[in-house]
Amino acid sequence: MMKNLRWQFVIIFLTGLVIGILLLGEQKDLASVEATPRPAQGGIYTEAVVGNLQRLNPLLDSKNQPDRDIDRLIFNGLVRFDSRGLPLPDLAESWGISQDGKNYNFTLRPNLKWHDGQPVTADDVIFTIEMMRQGNPSLSQDYQDFWKSVVVKGSGNNLQFQLKESFSPFLDFLTFGILPRHLLGGLSGDAFINAAFNLQPVGTGPFQFERLIVDSGRISGLVLRANKDFYGQKPNLSQIVFLFYPDSIGAVTAYKENRAQGISQLTPDVLPQALNYPNLALYTSRKPELTILLFNLKNPEVPFLQELKIRKSILRSLNRQWMIDNLLQGQAIMADGVIFPGTWAYYENIKSIPYDPEIARRDLKEEGWVLAGETDTVRSKKEAFLKFRLTVPDTDRHKNLGGAIQRDLAAVGIQVELEVLPYETIINERLNPRTYQAALVDINFSKTPDPDPYPFWDQVQSTGGQNYAQWNNRVASEMLEQARITLDIDERTKLYRNFQLIFEDELPALPLFYPVYTWGADNTIRGIRMGPLFDTSDRFNTVADWYLAIKPVVQQTATPTKNQ
Repeated sequence: MMKNLRWQFVIIFLTGLVIGILLLGEQKDLASVEATPRPAQGGIYTEAVVGNLQRLNPLLDSKNQPDRDIDRLIFNGLVRFDSRGLPLPDLAESWGISQDGKNYNFTLRPNLKWHDGQPVTADDVIFTIEMMRQGNPSLSQDYQDFWKSVVVKGSGNNLQFQLKESFSPFLDFLTFGILPRHLLGGLSGDAFINAAFNLQPVGTGPFQFERLIVDSGRISGLVLRANKDFYGQKPNLSQIVFLFYPDSIGAVTAYKENRAQGISQLTPDVLPQALNYPNLALYTSRKPELTILLFNLKNPEVPFLQELKIRKSILRSLNRQWMIDNLLQGQAIMADGVIFPGTWAYYENIKSIPYDPEIARRDLKEEGWVLAGETDTVRSKKEAFLKFRLTVPDTDRHKNLGGAIQRDLAAVGIQVELEVLPYETIINERLNPRTYQAALVDINFSKTPDPDPYPFWDQVQSTGGQNYAQWNNRVASEMLEQARITLDIDERTKLYRNFQLIFEDELPALPLFYPVYTWGADNTIRGIRMGPLFDTSDRFNTVADWYLAIKPVVQQTATPTKNQ
């Protein structure tokens, strides 16, 4: 048997050899192609940015996304966070935390340099914190007060932060961009806000300011060049150019006319057009936002909202997928909880409550809420009616969602009256004084990778804080409070898992959607990877890996010709 197999192998080998010789004889101009492109050093990436440049200063950019996007490339903090919300070293080489969680000791990387060649020291960090303590219109009062409560000491490459009490989300507060004391020291107030530095910034990042592009006295663009002294991975690209446009339509037009290779934001109104460009790759990721339906659980005008079955029936009655597809143009993910998916604290086994109006009608009827007559449209129970006022922000998006919620609930016998108000009015005159019945709002967690849900759901925050639902669950609150002082991430994960299970059981509010962010880049730009976002500037997390695609190298090789 073995001998027969060997003869078969010999026959196969000889057959293959003969075929190969015949094929070689037929070839005249065979070319071999190097199929895998390698990252090229150099090249320019041009992005069409939706918005305008204001001030390139990390302490002044919180209200202008284009500034934040560019600052992300120019400045660095002590730490940064990965897409799961875990801290990584940035300007800091390492850090240690005291056992009681009150002292944080940091060591800066050696030989750090500003873009102008000057050394980076602990004095720059302390100076930046002093500027935050002074405050400016871009920083919230709570943020300023927090830094006033922290004692900061340091010299050379060493820093120490002393907290009044253990606070495990503290690393969240250390992502702010560090400013150079030697260029901004001595400035404060308006002089700091209007400093020339803010249009000619000097940072530590992978790219540095080169020049502004000015057209008819207006800043129409900005050029950054690679920082050859960057302490981390050196970028492949030699330049990044930002061109500013008032809206996504202008940005898409710039791409269409080959003035840009990328589009910073593709809003729903231009997505259909963008999908028609075969060479435009779209990148979509969850934003750090949650659209949620809040209930005032202590409002005596709507006591039925305190009933779990009513809240669940409301959620079952909402066709959220239809809203995503038809009102949000697919730019959202259905939400099942108040901790973001993809982060280290998210519990993946949370049960989703699907759209099922028939079950909602059955449950409402079982609870005694019935339609008394054939012409009745609102369910009643002991002379009480199942109706409430829903406050929504005065935007097209929220008004459309409010209308859909109103229609869906009417279909199961719940009457909703819409109250449309400006966002600021909703916060100051409805949420803060707890005078609302139900509210459709967006909770924004931008630039806060730590998942800490304490401010919105701890019972202590129900009076004067942001627990607008006034949810009062002592067990859940104890878990949130313990997670705030626990340094062990595994223990925090368990605490947040248990919190999410309690939230799932009680549904004090209805998480609806996680909005998503979409941007585009031509497929000649390779190496782009994007995970969940804590700010849209996080799309530059892997910018050092980006490169211009090289056309496959075709190498002509000498080949034998067929004998005549």
